[in-house]
Amino acid sequence: MRCPHERDAYPTTPWCPLAKKQTPPAARLSDPQAIDLVTQLMAIPGRSGEEGLVAQFIRLKLREAGVPDDAVRQDTANKRSPLGGDIGNLIVKLPGVGPRRMLSAHLDTVPICVGCKPRRKGPVIVSADPKTGLGGDNRAGCAVLLAAAMDIARSPLPHPPLTFLWTVQEEAGLHGARNLSTGLLGRPRLAFNFDGGSPAKLTIGATGGYRMTIEVTGLASHAGNAPQQGVSAIAIASLAIADLTRKGWHGLVKKGRKQGASNVGVIHGGEATNVVTDRVTLRAEARSHDAAFLERIVAEIKQAFDHAVAEVRSESGQTGNVEFRGQLDYAAFRLPANDPSVAAAGGAIRAVGREPEIAVTNGGLDANWLTARGVPTVTLGCGQRSIHTVSEQLDIAEFLLARAIAFRLAQGESAAPQAG
Repeated sequence: MRCPHERDAYPTTPWCPLAKKQTPPAARLSDPQAIDLVTQLMAIPGRSGEEGLVAQFIRLKLREAGVPDDAVRQDTANKRSPLGGDIGNLIVKLPGVGPRRMLSAHLDTVPICVGCKPRRKGPVIVSADPKTGLGGDNRAGCAVLLAAAMDIARSPLPHPPLTFLWTVQEEAGLHGARNLSTGLLGRPRLAFNFDGGSPAKLTIGATGGYRMTIEVTGLASHAGNAPQQGVSAIAIASLAIADLTRKGWHGLVKKGRKQGASNVGVIHGGEATNVVTDRVTLRAEARSHDAAFLERIVAEIKQAFDHAVAEVRSESGQTGNVEFRGQLDYAAFRLPANDPSVAAAGGAIRAVGREPEIAVTNGGLDANWLTARGVPTVTLGCGQRSIHTVSEQLDIAEFLLARAIAFRLAQGESAAPQAG
């Protein structure tokens, strides 16, 4: 039947948190059960574009907790992503009363975490395989959302309308959030993203990022018999990078009060030492919290390559050429201190005995695209340390604290503290 207490509830939802007759709820997950949940999630392979098994596990646990199948949706973000991928974003909507709230986390991990064998080591969880990372970024976030959704489904207490969003392909360029079908979210008024770091850290802003592919074309010739007849694409690329470094436009970029960063991270070209290389492909990025300064960094990179092309000539005066293909990966954002999501998250952190730590990051987050697409989002951590490395750990106490914060946010601002 349709829940009579929320206008946008799914028509076939068989339960309602405010209905007078309800099946007695099962007990909330215990802390050991929550720890087991995150451990199981970290053991599932699922790098960017290959998150299907992780989503399947989450669907199964939601069903076990009593969440109806028709409350669970999947969009087609993967079909709009340059990576393709096996699934889109996973979206769960639960009915309630009041302004809708959204909790989000990304499903994917980086390649170094594939093959992880999580095990408990005192107060932390580590990978038993010294050659792999743990995948706490961001299976810990996935587990925090999943535990909250399961506990809400089992709770007889009223709560706001809720959207739980598990995004894909965050690590590979925020493609899940960028290509999200926002119409499936139910217009959340408050949004909380769970990712890496301390659960007391409120990340209210993040840098903007621009990525580019640079194709340098020269002129091949025999490097021994007639090197002067060639135009080296490697020489062009080298001169351009050296020029950027010398002028302060590569690495940490500081110009007066403006600041950003740039990096040429990939260079590929050449097949033999006896041939003047005629083609080099580079991949680079630029970042800044200032949109205009980000554009300036990108312009300086292009200018350096244009100048290098003009400088490298064959004996007959021939030059190479350069082609740029780039896009804004994510726009910079910063939420005001009085933003409703920031205020609610700060209140939940104080309610569990910690003081919020306001932060702005130089990395990209799903919150960049969620905010840009009309859902201002604050980001909290889940206790992950040394992410993207084989030394990664998950602090168990911090993870459980993130779980408590997420449950309070899902229950609403008037919710009483709950034992975990």
